[in-house]
Amino acid sequence: MVSGQLVKAKFKLYPTEQSGRQAPVTTRYRPNHVFKYKDGSMVAAYIGEVRFDDEDQIAPGEEKIVSVNFLRQGDIDKYFQVGRKWWIHEGARVVGEAEIIGL
Repeated sequence: MVSGQLVKAKFKLYPTEQSGRQAPVTTRYRPNHVFKYKDGSMVAAYIGEVRFDDEDQIAPGEEKIVSVNFLRQGDIDKYFQVGRKWWIHEGARVVGEAEIIGL
């Protein structure tokens, strides 16, 4: 992936019963990262690659510390603050969430 902004995050996949995925994801997972909605629509969605620091995968319902490498695009830098939360999407479906714990 092209070098961008690297952040450490708590990354959680929702359980299947909560509209989450049915299968685990592996390191280098590239979902949509949504930082802002307006009137129920995504208005601040970015591309980022998730890497698992200590394992090769994460299963639905699990939470792990990960590294996320975001492509530098638009005004993404304004969202990079420790404690900032965002949502993990696959298309229009929300499958998880994350929170920045380190820059």
